[in-house]
Amino acid sequence: MPELFQVVTIAEASARLQTYLSPLARVEQVDLHAALDRVLAAPLYAPTDLPAFPRSTMDGFAVRAADTYDASESLPAYLHLVGEIAMGRQADLVVGPGQAARIHTGAMLPPGADAVVMVEYTQTLDATTLEVVRSAAVGEHIIAIGDDVRSGQVIFPQGHRLRPQDLGGLAGLGLTSVPLVARPRVAILASGDEVVPADQTPGPGQVRDINSYTLAALVQRYGGEPLLIGIAPDEAATLQHMAHAAFAQADLLIVSAGSSVSTRDMAAEIIASLGTPGILVHGVAIQPGKPTIIAFAEGRPIFGLPGNPVSTMVTFELFVAPTLLQLQATPPHPPRTTPARLTKNIASKTGREDLVPVRLLQREAEAWAEPVFGKSNLIYTMIRADGLVRVPLDQSGLYAGDHVLIHMFT
Repeated sequence: MPELFQVVTIAEASARLQTYLSPLARVEQVDLHAALDRVLAAPLYAPTDLPAFPRSTMDGFAVRAADTYDASESLPAYLHLVGEIAMGRQADLVVGPGQAARIHTGAMLPPGADAVVMVEYTQTLDATTLEVVRSAAVGEHIIAIGDDVRSGQVIFPQGHRLRPQDLGGLAGLGLTSVPLVARPRVAILASGDEVVPADQTPGPGQVRDINSYTLAALVQRYGGEPLLIGIAPDEAATLQHMAHAAFAQADLLIVSAGSSVSTRDMAAEIIASLGTPGILVHGVAIQPGKPTIIAFAEGRPIFGLPGNPVSTMVTFELFVAPTLLQLQATPPHPPRTTPARLTKNIASKTGREDLVPVRLLQREAEAWAEPVFGKSNLIYTMIRADGLVRVPLDQSGLYAGDHVLIHMFT
């Protein structure tokens, strides 16, 4: 391997990968109860009007609006009660001129009526006589057929990520199964002689596998299906065998650790052996995460992420997360940012972009960002933080009191 690698900017690294990415072609028909946060593979059209019948939005009386014009407390309108509309049933009466029918919220508006007078503005004088003390306009307190959705209307475009209210809207139209982009299968391969499974007690010089769990959770958060392959030792033949086996069953491969320039770090060679065009980027002008590998082979993306947990999370958010969204044909999530002021100086070097964990504080109704300094191999640096502050490429640092944007963790 070369002694040094050539770093590129975040924008250049992303652009190189974008040249090759396209959405997954696999589509799954999924029951509505399992569709939350999944992405539509095709636009959905309303099969019927919603509501399918005119409904009252208030408890009151269904009337002809013209019969209530100019009604007031000093000069009420008097209408003849012809009955009551039962909930959940076809309206079985007609409201004629000078007539009214008792109605409840959500009940079907009877033929002939074109408005509802709220019960507060009425008084029943006897079993058949209603006094109305406020006039009603045509359509008042009524939901008309198709007021919510019209039959044939596009309700959601392709690529839409389904939210809780979306599922309710689909249920209201009787759409209980929807075509979704298949979850990208993401193989996660940890590596390193020093890494042991999390349920084992580490020996001298060993550490538990943090990254597999962190990466699996991040993959799920961005709509993917994590496949935990295991831990490969620092032995070329075994690592290559496990990487090829993992890549064969996945839409995207992440190799955790082994991306730096070390005689024992073989990730670049293994990733290059997976197919063409091969490695697109080996080294990004960021701190932490400089030795990141981005590759593409046989129509699928591959990432070699640094082994330190902070670097892993930062590089995942920068490169893997947007890739997962693009594989699902969904636009990037809008950034969650919060303005704040720095509590301390942050040192940096020009020519690289620093991403520094910060904790959000409130001081006298003002938001402040307190840097959480720590080595990139300390996972609790990220646990104690609420987000990241980015130091631009062309700046040698930020100063206490500077106004910054915190890129909040999801």
